[in-house]
Amino acid sequence: MIPTFKEILRADIDNTFMNTDEFAAMHTVNGKRMSVTIDNNELIERAKKAKSNMDGIYVKETLIYVKAKDFGPLPAVGSVLKLDGSIFKVTNATNEDGLYSIHLEANRS
Repeated sequence: MIPTFKEILRADIDNTFMNTDEFAAMHTVNGKRMSVTIDNNELIERAKKAKSNMDGIYVKETLIYVKAKDFGPLPAVGSVLKLDGSIFKVTNATNEDGLYSIHLEANRS
């Protein structure tokens, strides 16, 4: 039987995109070790600008990809996510056919 395009994409999530020998690395998310791909280059393309709240304070943005089956339920916008000990607020979260795209922000100085 020939696999469907969606089946091929799901296989690519495990075998390529979330493979720690290819794109991903192991990180701790909300106290749980899992394969994570961090893509700050995509944020540059999405934002094309720096945000500043006040003197000495800036917004740190991070875009991560995690497997839905490893992460659990899709996080709600406004919820808190802890990535490798740093606290972030979820500003956007999308389920891309078993792969979560989670946009995070945190105030930094």
